[in-house]
Amino acid sequence: MRLKGRVAIVTGASSGIGRSTAITLAREGAAVMATDIDDRGGAETLAAITAAGGKARYLQQDVRSEEQWIATVAATVAAFGNLHILVNNAGIGSGQLVTEMSLEAWNNQVAINLTGVFLGCKHAIPAMRKTGSGGSIINISSVAGLEGSAGLAGYCATKGGVRLFTKAVAKEYAADRIRCNSVHPGIIDTPIWTKIDEGGLQELQAISQPGANAPNPDMIAQMGSPMARAGSPDDIANGILFLASDESGYMTGSELVIDGGWTA
Repeated sequence: MRLKGRVAIVTGASSGIGRSTAITLAREGAAVMATDIDDRGGAETLAAITAAGGKARYLQQDVRSEEQWIATVAATVAAFGNLHILVNNAGIGSGQLVTEMSLEAWNNQVAINLTGVFLGCKHAIPAMRKTGSGGSIINISSVAGLEGSAGLAGYCATKGGVRLFTKAVAKEYAADRIRCNSVHPGIIDTPIWTKIDEGGLQELQAISQPGANAPNPDMIAQMGSPMARAGSPDDIANGILFLASDESGYMTGSELVIDGGWTA
């Protein structure tokens, strides 16, 4: 029960890393407001938490909307009394060459991956200040926020923005005991791989065999992962748990890379 008495918001909680994170934080004692634009998946996440005896609620949320962020924070405080943890996880990817990418595709990635993180921090921080004990913000970036990748320019730009935005927030609110760190997953076995627009690029063509999410092992090896396998959502959720807990109390403005050695 490393998070007993804490309250958390987890965005993008209907599947993948978000679902695993919501379940993990609840298992460790946190009351969780799980949000997503996908109601069906959100209901499944909520059911998994409550079946295990955890405390949670689900709220539909479009992270691009400032009004919905205001409502989400207010609903969380109304339901659970406080807000101590924010996990900005919601995100999308679009695999296209720059010259073939539409302005709409670019703007949508910026709106969800970067502006959504900004809005989450903007409206969660005042609630965290009111607790008197600070808080922990965990922004999900990517290895694509550390190095470039052909065909993922929009994704790299937004995830790189999350990395540096996180560092600025960490410095701005350290005096309030509000920590802000970023997490940088490598290839993780989540549904995002079934949603990326392949864009005709070799790196994005070898989507997994039917019934799986991540690229096949040969493709992972070719892309440079020494472990030659995809990570699991739990691998990332466990890192997020560490950053949410007091065990990482002297960490802020840092990036936690969980990539199977990809960037080594």
